[in-house]
Amino acid sequence: MSALLTDALAALPHGPEFRFLDRLVSLEPGVRGTGEYTVRGDEDFLRGHFPGAPLLPGVLLLEAAAQLAGVVAQSDPGHVPLAGLKLTALRGAKILGSARPGETVVLDARISARLGTLIQAQATAAVAGRTVLQCEVTLAGELPPA
Repeated sequence: MSALLTDALAALPHGPEFRFLDRLVSLEPGVRGTGEYTVRGDEDFLRGHFPGAPLLPGVLLLEAAAQLAGVVAQSDPGHVPLAGLKLTALRGAKILGSARPGETVVLDARISARLGTLIQAQATAAVAGRTVLQCEVTLAGELPPA
């Protein structure tokens, strides 16, 4: 993995227990990126979702998409990284499937608009070439102190 991809992923503020990006496959800083998350099967949430038939929750697909959008946005060389960047809105979210242990979710995010401390991105997720998520996410943060 190139230094650009490694550094961009390392900037993700989430702890390992809540990180739904294992690797960045591609990154056009501030514009778009592709990442992957492989469902290992040992994640705590799978014990209850669902016993005997584990399935990645759709809300975590949305979280993975937001995390990738944040990585893409924060890597923009034309903008100072925002402090406390968080998911603040979802629009047009369609959860069309999910992933099971051993499957890899391929995520794509493209920044569609920036206005001050707000960032909008279009995102999709696919498993084995089948689209399982389409959404628009809005992220918001704060300008760092001067």
